[in-house]
Parts: sequence; C-alpha cells; structure tokens
Amino acid sequence: MSTRKKIYFASDFHLGSYPLEHSRERERSIIQWLDAIKVDAAELYLVGDIFDFWFEYATVVPKGYIRFLGKLAEIADLGIPITLFKGNHDMWMFDYLKKELNVQIVDNELELVLDNKLFYIHHGDGLGSGDYKYKLLKKVFRSRFCQWLFARLHPNLGIGIATRWSKHSRLSNNEDEKFLGEDKEWLIGYAKELESKQHHDFYLFGHRHLPYDVKLNPESRVVNLGEWINYYTYAVWDGENLSLEKWEKKS
Repeated sequence: MSTRKKIYFASDFHLGSYPLEHSRERERSIIQWLDAIKVDAAELYLVGDIFDFWFEYATVVPKGYIRFLGKLAEIADLGIPITLFKGNHDMWMFDYLKKELNVQIVDNELELVLDNKLFYIHHGDGLGSGDYKYKLLKKVFRSRFCQWLFARLHPNLGIGIATRWSKHSRLSNNEDEKFLGEDKEWLIGYAKELESKQHHDFYLFGHRHLPYDVKLNPESRVVNLGEWINYYTYAVWDGENLSLEKWEKKS
C-alpha cells in the first residue's frame, strides 16, 4: 500500500436532492471516488452541503445514504481523519455523525496549516457583501430556539417539508452556472478582503457550485470545489501542490 500523504477536499454532493434516482446514481460515483482515494488519503475534508437536507432528531435521522455512510465508516476505520463542514443545506448536524463515524464537525470556517501552508476553508454561504436575506435566515436557522421548534415536528412532516423545498432548488432545476468575473464573484471578493488583513496561501470554498482556481496574488489562490451534479470536481493537496481535479464517472 502506498504512503498516505494526500489530503482531499470536496463539497456539494447534495445527496437526497430531487429527483432521487439521480441522487442514487451520484452516490455510486462518490463511493467509487472514495474507494479510489482511500489508498493514499491522509485526511478527507467534506466542505458542506454533502446532504441536500439533514436534521438530527433525538432518535431519528433522514433515511438513505447507507452506502455513502458505510464507505465513510470504512475510511474512518482505516484511520483516515474526516472533517465535515456544515453547509446551508445540512446545517442541522449535531453529534450523530461524530459519534458514529468519529468525524470532526465544523460550524463555520477552519484555518489549517498543512506543510507550512495556511489554508482558509469555509462552505462559503453567507460570506461577502449582500445577500442579507439569507444571512438573516441563517441566523434564524442556526438558533437553538428554531432548532428546538423544528424538532417538535414529526419527522414525516419536517423531512417532507424539506423534500418539497428541495424540488425548487437551483440544482433540481439544473440552472446553468457561469463565472461572473473576479470583480463580481463574491467569494473571491471575500478572499481578497481577508488577504488584505492576513495572508493565506489557499482559500477553499464550496457553495458556489462552479469550480474555479483563481490567483489573488503570486502567493495566494482561491479555489472553489464545484459540485457533484454536473462537474464532479475536488481538490487534492500532495504536500507541495494544490490541484483542482475532475472525477471521471465509471459505469
């Protein structure tokens, strides 16, 4: 077996998104990718919106994803640390996955030093200027009171509401994503603001769904991880270089 030295980053699997048959097909591709990387992975970072909806009741979690969760369990049992970020679709993670899979759950951002390089990692939701409506909603949805209220709903009702909401998402409608230019891409703007205060070698985000790799300056890059609906992209750090790569689906 080869030496485990690579660190992998992926986001926006949106497992459980409508239509479900596409989600199951996507789950198979993700498992194939996890099988491929477990040979040389030192760590795995899943940067939010892994599930299209997730809420942990006291004794109930959303059904499904058995093969995916089983593969994560296998990877964890191999001694490969897994870090899971909350996204805007799966922000209601608590301690179930931590207890079952020993994953680290990250609420917001994470600053990480890898091989003397400083990484800033965040799902990307609610960052930058504008989008005040979502920022307000995020505060409401993250509040303990709101979570307590939702937990009072029967799971059939609560998860049913979330499923209907999912059918109207940009992913379900396959809306085309286009690069807006560095001046209009808000995550690049946010990274520039952070960089003006403190240098980071790499800024890694999800959420935007469009994969890109942009230089802020000769020593700093912004990488958006894309999604696994259309692009099947991920990033890998090999100890010296960070590359944005595409997984070729297998039949």
